[in-house]
Amino acid sequence: MNKTLAITGMSCGHCVNTVKSALEKVGGVATVDVSLDENRADLTLSGDVGDSVLVAAVEAAGYQAQTRS
Repeated sequence: MNKTLAITGMSCGHCVNTVKSALEKVGGVATVDVSLDENRADLTLSGDVGDSVLVAAVEAAGYQAQTRS
């Protein structure tokens, strides 16, 4: 399953790495690709992961997120 998150608050490569690392630590996340230019994170999930869990991981890292349809 694939999901996309809109991310706000990123301004540099360090921000991208922080968001990517936070999402990779969530159980059930297989791959993460974060784009600073597009302010989004594209995820491939290996299990059932709720949107609220993904958003919470990004927010705990200091950024804002919301799921995209």
